[in-house]
Amino acid sequence: MPILSWYGHACFKLDFGAGGSVVFDPYEFGCVPGAEMPDGVTADMVLCSHDHHDHNAAGRVSLSGNAPAFTVTAVDTYHDPEQGALRGTNRISMVEYGGFRAVHLGDLGCALTAEQIEILKGADLLLIPVGGHFTIGPEEAKRVMDQLMPRLTVPMHYRRGEMGFPIIAALEDFTSLFESCTELPGSSLEIGPETRGLCVMNL
Repeated sequence: MPILSWYGHACFKLDFGAGGSVVFDPYEFGCVPGAEMPDGVTADMVLCSHDHHDHNAAGRVSLSGNAPAFTVTAVDTYHDPEQGALRGTNRISMVEYGGFRAVHLGDLGCALTAEQIEILKGADLLLIPVGGHFTIGPEEAKRVMDQLMPRLTVPMHYRRGEMGFPIIAALEDFTSLFESCTELPGSSLEIGPETRGLCVMNL
């Protein structure tokens, strides 16, 4: 079963075991308030959604040199609702292995097109930004969830306590839009067939 680990902000590691591992959006030292990506993170691949220091620190991940068995589909979008005029482009990554599909939306800042929704819908795992200002906000994120209908959703890129940029929305602004939300005790989750719904990870 895939294992998802969260390192804060929008940085996750997804480990398929024999199928390989990938780190999404590693960030530079000291750039995310209240969070710090640990040293010594290793993976077979690194995927960065865009070229901002809180998402593009690929050099902080040690690559194994192994060729992963999973496939990656890139879906190009924008970092803002003005077709990139404000913050540039954003790349969504969809990773597939053994019938499991995971989608990392990066710093999505615009609505998805009908074609993009068709490609991404029905994923087993959706990693979605919810904080607004730099990305889609809480209500927009819920709308994207409703469009994509994932089995499991994990929010990212939000403010909680001392973690996260002060200008973005708090996690509760997003989770309050739902009738139920599972609070996980830690930063790692083994995703089994029964794992579903909205889950919040903790550092």
